[in-house]
Amino acid sequence: MTQETMRGQLRALGVSPGDVLFVHASMKAIGTPLPPEAVLETLYEAVCPGGTLLLPAFTYETVTPETPVFDSRESEPCVGLLPRTFFRMPGVVRSLHPTHSVCALGADAVRLTKDHVLDETPVGPHSPFMQLPMLGGKILMLGCGLRPNTFMHGVEEAARASYPLDPKYCLYTLRDAGGKLTRKMYRPHRFGGLVQRYDRLAELLPEPALVKGRVLGGSAYLIDAKAAFEAGVQAIRKKDRFFVDDPGSLNE
Repeated sequence: MTQETMRGQLRALGVSPGDVLFVHASMKAIGTPLPPEAVLETLYEAVCPGGTLLLPAFTYETVTPETPVFDSRESEPCVGLLPRTFFRMPGVVRSLHPTHSVCALGADAVRLTKDHVLDETPVGPHSPFMQLPMLGGKILMLGCGLRPNTFMHGVEEAARASYPLDPKYCLYTLRDAGGKLTRKMYRPHRFGGLVQRYDRLAELLPEPALVKGRVLGGSAYLIDAKAAFEAGVQAIRKKDRFFVDDPGSLNE
């Protein structure tokens, strides 16, 4: 599969110039000989001119209450090869958050990332995730299915779901790109073994709000962030645990 093929597949799925596009992806699952740099370049080209590409840069495996120091320049993402590659690329900016930072490149990169430091939760109202609905943003799930959709944690927070957040605050130290240190209290996630079922979003969103296709060798889903936010909040307010199952549940 070539970059030209990938560009055509992204267009067919609904990715367009000017889009604000958040990507969750499994490099292994999409099964391509292209290097990660080429995949990222093609994703960025798909939203140009005028668009913005975002990827997770999460560090929750290494920045913990036991090791509570985050360095935006050095703390390596723990969520796959593409995020680890993206956060080192020229021009990429990173939001300031100890466990759920986001990297962005493009026209709205600074606007989307600059206020994340104001939040006290993983996916709060100032996070890049929660800016997506206001900017007509889209979420691309590439080779990873619908379950690892971090945007939905922001939906849970907005809907005041009972389960995702630890009631206790933890003190973290953050170093920004300029070397400035900030010490701040955060509430981390604590799902208590609940099984996250964000694939249920497919039950709520008809096309074109959620479109399924293929990109390279993997399945792909393109989600309208505003539609996902509105439908997700409504579902949680009707049933608090709509997007989670108890451990051992047989629900599919």
